[in-house]
Amino acid sequence: MKSATIQLETLTCPSCMLKVEAAVNSLEGIVEETVKVSFNSSKVKLDFDEEKVSIDDIEGAITKVGYEVLKSRVK
Repeated sequence: MKSATIQLETLTCPSCMLKVEAAVNSLEGIVEETVKVSFNSSKVKLDFDEEKVSIDDIEGAITKVGYEVLKSRVK
Protein backbone atom coordinates (compact mmCIF):
# COMPACT_ATOMS: atom_id res chain seq x y z
CA MET A 1 0.00 0.00 0.00
CA LYS A 2 1.29 3.46 -0.92
CA SER A 3 0.20 6.95 0.09
CA ALA A 4 0.22 9.91 -2.29
CA THR A 5 -0.18 13.65 -2.12
CA ILE A 6 -1.00 15.25 -5.44
CA GLN A 7 -0.82 19.02 -5.95
CA LEU A 8 -3.31 20.27 -8.53
CA GLU A 9 -3.86 23.53 -10.30
CA THR A 10 -6.17 25.79 -8.30
CA LEU A 11 -9.61 24.28 -7.73
CA THR A 12 -12.09 27.07 -8.35
CA CYS A 13 -15.27 25.62 -6.84
CA PRO A 14 -16.62 22.79 -4.68
CA SER A 15 -17.91 21.11 -7.84
CA CYS A 16 -14.29 20.82 -9.05
CA MET A 17 -13.39 19.05 -5.84
CA LEU A 18 -16.21 16.54 -6.32
CA LYS A 19 -15.20 15.84 -9.94
CA VAL A 20 -11.62 15.08 -8.91
CA GLU A 21 -12.78 12.89 -6.04
CA ALA A 22 -15.13 10.91 -8.29
CA ALA A 23 -12.42 10.43 -10.94
CA VAL A 24 -9.94 9.08 -8.40
CA ASN A 25 -12.50 6.86 -6.66
CA SER A 26 -13.50 5.30 -10.00
CA LEU A 27 -10.10 3.59 -10.26
CA GLU A 28 -9.58 0.04 -9.02
CA GLY A 29 -6.98 -0.08 -6.29
CA ILE A 30 -7.87 3.21 -4.61
CA VAL A 31 -8.73 2.96 -0.90
CA GLU A 32 -11.89 5.08 -1.16
CA GLU A 33 -12.20 6.05 2.49
CA THR A 34 -8.70 7.60 2.34
CA VAL A 35 -9.35 9.98 -0.57
CA LYS A 36 -9.34 13.57 0.66
CA VAL A 37 -9.54 16.46 -1.79
CA SER A 38 -8.83 19.85 -0.24
CA PHE A 39 -10.54 22.75 -1.97
CA ASN A 40 -8.41 25.32 -0.09
CA SER A 41 -4.99 23.81 -0.84
CA SER A 42 -5.87 22.09 -4.16
CA LYS A 43 -4.34 18.84 -2.91
CA VAL A 44 -5.49 15.25 -3.13
CA LYS A 45 -4.34 12.79 -0.47
CA LEU A 46 -5.02 9.08 -0.83
CA ASP A 47 -3.84 5.53 -0.30
CA PHE A 48 -3.65 3.07 -3.16
CA ASP A 49 -2.61 -0.49 -3.98
CA GLU A 50 0.38 -0.10 -6.29
CA GLU A 51 -0.23 -3.61 -7.69
CA LYS A 52 -3.62 -2.50 -9.07
CA VAL A 53 -3.12 1.17 -9.95
CA SER A 54 -0.12 3.44 -10.53
CA ILE A 55 0.42 7.09 -9.73
CA ASP A 56 0.42 7.68 -13.51
CA ASP A 57 -3.07 6.13 -13.71
CA ILE A 58 -4.28 8.37 -10.89
CA GLU A 59 -2.79 11.49 -12.48
CA GLY A 60 -4.30 10.46 -15.82
CA ALA A 61 -7.79 10.17 -14.31
CA ILE A 62 -7.46 13.66 -12.83
CA THR A 63 -6.19 15.10 -16.12
CA LYS A 64 -9.01 13.38 -18.02
CA VAL A 65 -11.64 15.34 -16.05
CA GLY A 66 -9.87 18.61 -16.83
CA TYR A 67 -7.41 19.39 -14.02
CA GLU A 68 -3.67 19.83 -14.25
CA VAL A 69 -1.42 17.88 -11.91
CA LEU A 70 1.47 20.08 -10.79
CA LYS A 71 3.39 17.48 -8.78
CA SER A 72 2.95 14.23 -6.90
CA ARG A 73 4.67 12.74 -3.89
CA VAL A 74 4.38 9.01 -3.18
CA LYS A 75 5.56 7.26 -0.05
